[in-house]
Amino acid sequence: MSITLDQVTKRYAGAPVVNDVSLDIGDGEFFVLLGPSGSGKSTLLRAIAGLSGVDHGRIALHGRDVTHVAARKRGVGLVFQNYALFGHMTVAENIEFALRVRHMRAKARRQRRQELLRLVALEGLDERLPAQLSGGQQQRVAVARALAHKPEVLLLDEPFGALDAKIREELRRTIRQVQRELGITTVLVTHDQEEAFAMADRIGIMNLGRLLEMGEPHDLYSRPATRFVATFLGAANLILARRTPDGIQMGANTVAAAERSPGVREREVVAVVRPEEVEVAASRDALSSGYFARGVVHEVVFTGALESLRVRLEDGAQAPLLAQADGDASTSLLVTRTQHEQRGFEVHPGQSVAIGVRRVHVLPTPLSSFTACAASAALTDTLSRQPLLAELAVRMKTRIAMRAEPQLGVPDAACAVDSPFVGTTAIASQTDCAHRAEWLLRRGAKDLLVVPEHAPVPQRVLIHWMGEAARSATLAVSASVLRHLSAEAVYVGIFPEQTAGAHPQHGMRELLDARSEAHLAHGLEMRTELRFGDVAPQLARRLAEAPAQMLIVGVTELTRFAQAFRGLLDGGQWPVLIVYRGSP
Repeated sequence: MSITLDQVTKRYAGAPVVNDVSLDIGDGEFFVLLGPSGSGKSTLLRAIAGLSGVDHGRIALHGRDVTHVAARKRGVGLVFQNYALFGHMTVAENIEFALRVRHMRAKARRQRRQELLRLVALEGLDERLPAQLSGGQQQRVAVARALAHKPEVLLLDEPFGALDAKIREELRRTIRQVQRELGITTVLVTHDQEEAFAMADRIGIMNLGRLLEMGEPHDLYSRPATRFVATFLGAANLILARRTPDGIQMGANTVAAAERSPGVREREVVAVVRPEEVEVAASRDALSSGYFARGVVHEVVFTGALESLRVRLEDGAQAPLLAQADGDASTSLLVTRTQHEQRGFEVHPGQSVAIGVRRVHVLPTPLSSFTACAASAALTDTLSRQPLLAELAVRMKTRIAMRAEPQLGVPDAACAVDSPFVGTTAIASQTDCAHRAEWLLRRGAKDLLVVPEHAPVPQRVLIHWMGEAARSATLAVSASVLRHLSAEAVYVGIFPEQTAGAHPQHGMRELLDARSEAHLAHGLEMRTELRFGDVAPQLARRLAEAPAQMLIVGVTELTRFAQAFRGLLDGGQWPVLIVYRGSP
């Protein structure tokens, strides 16, 4: 591998701006780091270049550990957005600068300079000053200068941001051609999705300092694994749906019979429908795709080759829309149509249409939505507005439903609502909270979030499971939560006190296995800690060591649950997410 990052972390003012990033980039690969402003991508690039130190982790280039090696000794070329050319030097002098400081002979410098000018299509401009060049030409000079000393790795930090569209496209083609000709490993940082699609062999998408997903552009677009990637990498409609044995059900209709799976357990899921996969027609019979609902055209926008529509659902309450391209919850679908589709069926604002869905992609997230549960409707409403729960719902682009259970916590009482628990059930942290949590888990809740009244957004999330049967589910839920937080993830392995000196290697092996499964199966990078003693006291002690922490704990057995977890749940000190995988 040309570039290997192992749990690289960089903090500013104590907060991680690059959060446990692990990454392998192959020889000759063009890798694009894509993400919004402030996601940590430029900081990560500067760490690879050696312009910024790291607080944790390891950086290796071509198998050589360079974590603590000076930038000039790493063998990288770096191109900035603002060109960073020396204004008083000619093109020739700018390109030869890196060669002069390496004491290369004048004849060899000139020969290398001519090779590079030919490579970036700037032959004959040797004696011009940067001020005499266009923006695109200046950026080509910056690329040539970065390549002058034949670096093993080329790093590009948003190099096209200050250029107009036509020059940007030409320069993209030039750099891609140069990269392929030289076979040099290249990392480009950008927030431009079109740019990433046009240039990348693989894309890594960052948000909140964490590397969320990596893959080839087509795979990330057609089969994203996270809400953020689905909505950031192109436009998308997110819809709460149900996976049933007959297919994917949205509202009252099964729109994706191709997803039929007779043995599947019915459950709520988050479905992604790209705008180009939505069809509109005059009637249900005229649709060539699975019928979703009827709607009214709210907006028609001409964008050249495509037409963009917003269609408001007439029965949208039956199939909640979570987010669209702008990230706002809505009752309208975003639709794009080709000119061929426009000619076949013209639409105008206010027109009633039938809506069909050609293709649905179901996100593999175990957390679809939240259900605030309390003893009365007034208390559920108060709970739904708790700052932490409301913030999580916004960040996860999902809804908070309400469920009143007047007999909540009453022994042997049945649920008042005759329907299964949907999504992640949330309850307020209060006196006797552990008993109420057990009551809900025994009656069908699988993921249960205990929310203290004034809990802040966590900066660190501790992870533990009690029983191997809960390991995979706990890691999946943890990954789903941590994709939406700029928090550090720490797995705490806890073993009985008497095993501390007897088999320490067993504990270390479990830590390694846990980290490996988190990374390979769920794309989650986490630290690991080994402790000895009783589980609940050890977790409470670890939570008390620092503010703004949260616990995610997996359980498989409810015997003596309330007694064991009373110290963690009663009193409202910490948010705790319980992942239960056992028999009620």
